[in-house]
Amino acid sequence: MRERRAAEADSGMSIGDPPDDWLKTQRRVQRENSPDRRALIRRPITLVVIAAIVVLGAAAGITAGLTSGKIAPHCQKSFVPAYFDSSVWSQMAGSKPVPSAMILNPATGIGAGTAPNPGFQAAAQQARHAGTAVIGYSSTADGQRPIGQIEADVRNYKAWYGVTGIFLDSVNGTSAELPYYQQIASYIHRTIPGSSVWLNPGIYPDQRYMSVGNVVMVFEGTYAQYRNIQVPGWARDYPEDRFANTIYDVPSSAQANTALSLSKSRNAGYVYVTNLAGSNPYDALPSYWSSELSALTTKCSS
Repeated sequence: MRERRAAEADSGMSIGDPPDDWLKTQRRVQRENSPDRRALIRRPITLVVIAAIVVLGAAAGITAGLTSGKIAPHCQKSFVPAYFDSSVWSQMAGSKPVPSAMILNPATGIGAGTAPNPGFQAAAQQARHAGTAVIGYSSTADGQRPIGQIEADVRNYKAWYGVTGIFLDSVNGTSAELPYYQQIASYIHRTIPGSSVWLNPGIYPDQRYMSVGNVVMVFEGTYAQYRNIQVPGWARDYPEDRFANTIYDVPSSAQANTALSLSKSRNAGYVYVTNLAGSNPYDALPSYWSSELSALTTKCSS
């Protein structure tokens, strides 16, 4: 979901073009091999052993989570990187159930743009009325984009589209850049009261980023890559709804169901699976969108 380079943006990117230069795999390897990445502290899962707490947990319906030493399971939520024309948004407003969140990217893959887009204003309003949270896309350019530009995105998204959160893309997730994101997150919460901050490192970041983002996208990549990722032990210390997974190039509905099951076992509360691949896997809904929503609903009750 990373943005195109400035030169491409200046050349006149149209709505629906991918906000990504598709170097994710190379960058993911580089970041996973970085000293900051190797130095992450993994904390053990906290075991709850006090009998009185177990009794109270039973009354609240969470005994299973306490006795296993893990957080009790919750229903997963769908979200959509809606990097396509505003006319497609109406399809999701009519979905049953509607997505929990949609990421709005109305301009050039960088941020809110310089003026409101009437089509996306209507689409965002329709999504909000249907009960979907609208999240505004803003690239951080690996921590190199001036903070003032991101703050302008935040103000414009709020004024033009009524967003309830901001999706910060191109996050490396290393300790050196942590103050940069802390400053941005603080501004978002001040400007949009009650807002949700999404971070996208695409991998498990330095654990301290969990204190910055409300939702952290800890995987973005292909189904083949997803099958082999390792989940750090500390991820089990947080509720599911703190993590998001985006899995593309998942050819069949059966494989999508497998990906959904894997995401649930990996403590991901938000998930998006699509069969699309290539230069932009976010320019349309997956061919099995209805069955994906149905599978999430089924797994919620199982």
